[in-house]
Amino acid sequence: MKKFLIILIAAITLSSAGIHAQDSTLQNLPLQWSLQDCIEYARKNNIQINTLRLNSSSAEQDLLQSKAARLPSVSASLSQSMVNGKQTDVVVGGLQTQANFSGNYGINSSVTLYNGGYLKNDITAKQISLQSANLSVQEAQNDITLNITESFLNILLAQETTTYLEDVLVTSQAQLKQGQQRYDAGSISKKDFLQFEAQTASDEYNLVNAKNNYRMNLLTLKQTLQLPSSYDFKVAVPDSITVQELMPNLAAAQDAAQATRPEIKNDQLGIDLAHVNLLKAKAGTLPTVSLGANLASGYANLNADNKYFTQINNNFYQSFGLTVSVPIYSRRVNKTNIEKSKIAIDQAKLILADTKITLNGQVEQAYINVQNRQAQYTAAEKQMNASQQSYDITNEQLRLGAVNMVELQQQKNLYVQALQSYIQAKYSAILYNKIYNFYTGVPVSF
Repeated sequence: MKKFLIILIAAITLSSAGIHAQDSTLQNLPLQWSLQDCIEYARKNNIQINTLRLNSSSAEQDLLQSKAARLPSVSASLSQSMVNGKQTDVVVGGLQTQANFSGNYGINSSVTLYNGGYLKNDITAKQISLQSANLSVQEAQNDITLNITESFLNILLAQETTTYLEDVLVTSQAQLKQGQQRYDAGSISKKDFLQFEAQTASDEYNLVNAKNNYRMNLLTLKQTLQLPSSYDFKVAVPDSITVQELMPNLAAAQDAAQATRPEIKNDQLGIDLAHVNLLKAKAGTLPTVSLGANLASGYANLNADNKYFTQINNNFYQSFGLTVSVPIYSRRVNKTNIEKSKIAIDQAKLILADTKITLNGQVEQAYINVQNRQAQYTAAEKQMNASQQSYDITNEQLRLGAVNMVELQQQKNLYVQALQSYIQAKYSAILYNKIYNFYTGVPVSF
């Protein structure tokens, strides 16, 4: 029993410590998240982006190692050995077991003086790889920025839809109350009154769906930000959002995208890296010149006449030499490397050309989407205003008894459909406008 209590107390302590640690990581988070808060948080804390940052740090270490390859290498060696064996005893005769000790000590150093420019080009290659790794981080940041923007706007869309449907429900509840009064007064039939109830229930159902949709979109953004499940995530609704922004023409937008997008710069670096790798491959056909030096000495107890330090001094020697290595025949290894490097250059050029075409297509598609969504928004706004006015008139006529429930339901359905189309068109226009401008280098913001 005592052992069980100890385990239980330890478990509670560890659990409390884990909760405290989790809470400490959430201390500096905003109470309500703006779009900019979401984007900045994801850029700093997203697991995939941080993984790419670690790749960049690894590439930086490769660069440092490549630069250090130009420096001399220095190594020391020390060996101490004992040999136990039988030797002839010249005094008493016969064989006698004897242990002999010996030691060898040395310091070696070498430096490459010339290797066909391999070391220089290897440093350049590592610098390009580091730049490419950093651009990969930017690409991932751009992707998650657009994902977050879409998710954030979906939340605002669902929230605005909920607000409008709440107003519709309030109107339906008022109509139901009027219907109850008229039914009690005997001016409408039970069938007409039941239609009031059915319409109110339908509006309640639509409102529940809208609220569920809002919660699901909130969850989607929360999961995109990789926040813990226990965190109470709330978004801050911007004061105003411009639906129709100024935007450059298609040609200007495509030129701006080609000049600023990291995927284009990354593929251009791919061509540069392929050229440098070709120079490295050609270095394999050139001589290598290296300089080496060696300091060494040794000791053995077989020479009993000379003490340890006397032997170390007498056996001390120094060597200094120049080595030239000339490749004569490599069984086509060097030639194959050169030819494959040339092929890699052509492949890198094709990758860049494909990326440019793809990017132009994406910008053009965004441009068409912006035009379509803005036209839809303009039409939907007119339709909603007209439907709202017609619905308001019909609602007033119902109060006066000038229209029946069927006519009211028809006008209400038209109004709700126009309302939903308007909200959808509004946020679609905002989203595609943000995407289009983002391709040109304009940061996403409200």
